Amino acid sequence: MPTRRLLLTLLAAAATSACTALPAHATGNLVDLQIVDRSRGDVLTTWRHRGTSWVAGRPGDRYALRLSNRSGGRVLVVLSVDGVNVVSGETASTGQTGYVLGPWASAEITGWRKGWSEAAAFYFTALPDSYASRTGRPDNVGVIGAAVFRERVVAPAARPYESQPPVASSRADGPRQEPERRAQGAGAAADASGERAAAAPASPPAIRDRESLAKAEKLGTGHGEREYSPTTQTTFERASSQPAEIVQVRYDSYANLVSSGVIGRPQAPAYPQPFPGFAPDPR
Repeated sequence: MPTRRLLLTLLAAAATSACTALPAHATGNLVDLQIVDRSRGDVLTTWRHRGTSWVAGRPGDRYALRLSNRSGGRVLVVLSVDGVNVVSGETASTGQTGYVLGPWASAEITGWRKGWSEAAAFYFTALPDSYASRTGRPDNVGVIGAAVFRERVVAPAARPYESQPPVASSRADGPRQEPERRAQGAGAAADASGERAAAAPASPPAIRDRESLAKAEKLGTGHGEREYSPTTQTTFERASSQPAEIVQVRYDSYANLVSSGVIGRPQAPAYPQPFPGFAPDPR
């Protein structure tokens, strides 16, 4: 009997945790990913449902992706929204360009990279207006992903005690031999690819009725107005061809997440009733 009670307790705990609100982030061992509502400055609450993290967006709201490096070494984050690389505009693949974060560093990615100093703002919108849909790629709308790579670090060769004096290096010495790929970053960046992503609309359309749109349409991410977003260029050699981890968050409107069971419907409080019905038999 104790075993049965324990089993029932575990089943009840599993049912309770099937849909829970978590601290507002999706955490990996290397990178923490948060979705920030730029209009209010709030970090969106993350809901955990069947092993997947979800956030609820509101149509028309601009948002940013806050990346935090949780390690003491540099990392490359290949970032995708709706299955599209946010730097190059290509259909996303883990082998592409991304953002480099220094040790323990954080950065907010506010839009699709258009050049070294500009980005087109992310904003929640109906699926047909999403950047992915308007470039013919609607199949993966509703997911944000971060593929994280560690940096390959080569230990310097030991010098003999009686070696020749070291020669000071300079920028004129030229690039390092066969860098794997340049990376685009907040404080450190990769391959210029903003020009490839330039075929999208410049600003979001007016949205008259947010609630009706939220209930009628699946949410996607639009290609908003261009804004100042400076970045620089660096080199980064990956420690492996496969990412050390992939962090992902799915999103939709609050109404859609409730209707699909991701967010539990709020229960009406049970108040005592003065006239509940007929008199039952005593137990």
